[in-house]
Amino acid sequence: MDSGAIRRRAGLGLAVLTGSGLLALAVPGTAQAADSTCSGREVKSLPFTTGTVHVYKRDGYVCALTTPDQPGRKQFMSVTVQARGNRPVTDKGRFTYHAGPVTVHAGHRCVRVSGAVGSGSVSSGWILC
Repeated sequence: MDSGAIRRRAGLGLAVLTGSGLLALAVPGTAQAADSTCSGREVKSLPFTTGTVHVYKRDGYVCALTTPDQPGRKQFMSVTVQARGNRPVTDKGRFTYHAGPVTVHAGHRCVRVSGAVGSGSVSSGWILC
């Protein structure tokens, strides 16, 4: 193999490593931007002692997610959305940055939203009627 081919391969290897390094730096930033995981506009924010439930609406769909006040460590989180007349949809478990998003088709019906982080929780009652 001549020296030109070696330089080209070394350059390609360096480009791949640089690209993967930049991608690794970009991924944590997108994971922390939890508010962008629901489409639509934020119509309600339900703060509580250990976090906040964000509620979004778009074209008859309601989406919600719970974010902790102190992200970065795994802790119990949950988010639930229920359109009136339907069963609730829940996402719960041990998460680092957010629980959800959970999306339901509500049309023009009221919805009930709840969320929890650790020992704190909130429930909205019927909203967006």
